[in-house]
Amino acid sequence: MGTLALRPNVPQVACFDTAFHRRHGALVDHYAIPESFYREGVRRYGFHGLSYEYISGRLHEIAPGIAGARVVVAHLGSGASLCAMKQRRSIDSTLGFTALDGLCMGTRPGALDPGVVLYLFQSLWLSARDVETILYKKSGLLGISGISNDMRELTASTAPSARLAVEYFVYRAVKEIGALAAVLGGIDALVFTGGIGENSVEIRRRVAAASSWLGLEIDDDANAKRATRISHAGSRVSAWVVPTNEELMIARHTGVLLGLVEVRA
Repeated sequence: MGTLALRPNVPQVACFDTAFHRRHGALVDHYAIPESFYREGVRRYGFHGLSYEYISGRLHEIAPGIAGARVVVAHLGSGASLCAMKQRRSIDSTLGFTALDGLCMGTRPGALDPGVVLYLFQSLWLSARDVETILYKKSGLLGISGISNDMRELTASTAPSARLAVEYFVYRAVKEIGALAAVLGGIDALVFTGGIGENSVEIRRRVAAASSWLGLEIDDDANAKRATRISHAGSRVSAWVVPTNEELMIARHTGVLLGLVEVRA
């Protein structure tokens, strides 16, 4: 018996993790497949929207000078994605129809040639369930390293496969940061959030160093101390560490829907 049946007088609220990206236009949302599929709902929805919405609000509070500028937010964790924001709105995201797209994640591969999936079906004769298990539970950092999906274990390991997994994670993040910078026509700030983005000094250092061509100069001392701003004062592109709070966003939306709190700008 479901909660609604047990507590029929208690409001049930759903907060969609895709809602922050809902203003994307057709150009961003489309896949280059027959249009009929788009009309049936096969499109790029994006995820981690609650996290990005929270970061958008926090930037308005802690760094109003860049909050409305061209910002790439890196939500790096077991699930990982990037969001390009301008005027505090989502312009593009690395996640698409499902949470399998874009960056390498803990157990998910990120962007993958669809031909690989066809190969698993047609040449290796794997079942749909087997392929689903591979894509959602056996790929990503775990798949490459064969050791763990935990970035803390991988960065501490001397195993070549662990080093490769870490390097691949950074490579994919840096590559997509460059792509989103192109979409924005430049970048004014890079924000790290999520379990890895907030806590891994090493991953932030590597990503920032590989993104230096954008004009980002990281302050190693500030990064090591987990300061809010981790770039040098003179850096053309600033870098920030902003802890996310998706649960708070759910609570706020629920409060607004129930008329308990006012809508926040």
